[in-house]
Amino acid sequence: MTKNRAVSGSISWTCNGIQTATAAITVHWTDLESFVELKYSYKKEPRTYKVQIVFENSNLNNGKVPFLLCPHTYQIARKLYLIDGWFVHRSASNSAMYECQTQSKKYRQIEKTYGAYFDLDKLYDQLYKKHFKKFYAGKPTKKYLQIMERLQKAEKIPYGEIERLMING
Repeated sequence: MTKNRAVSGSISWTCNGIQTATAAITVHWTDLESFVELKYSYKKEPRTYKVQIVFENSNLNNGKVPFLLCPHTYQIARKLYLIDGWFVHRSASNSAMYECQTQSKKYRQIEKTYGAYFDLDKLYDQLYKKHFKKFYAGKPTKKYLQIMERLQKAEKIPYGEIERLMING
């Protein structure tokens, strides 16, 4: 965002490598008003509307933080979600759930027991990511300790157990 200058861009959604939707976004920020203008189509119906930007004091007391004012619920948020063709606050949907809430109890148990094993690649990517801090002031960081704990947990799972899980599913 740049003050007194409109900045625009677009977002696109893909499914299996095929683009399913796009939205044009323009951010306007002046002393008089601040808003995000959204242009997209929903079920072949073009939609254009503005979402106000509200600035709140930072919890660190070092400036202002921009938030979006939901046009439906009038709640402020850092993210808006596309629900029924409108970008709104997550509370606008009665049926909104976290991903884990949609999973079966059996799957959740499998994830709890073997999840670290299936996340090995992701954990190693995080560990060897450029600029990842393993230590700060001579002490290991919390994030580094968490990753190492998950890696150790994953490496304790015998491969035969994973094979049995895959076969018996």
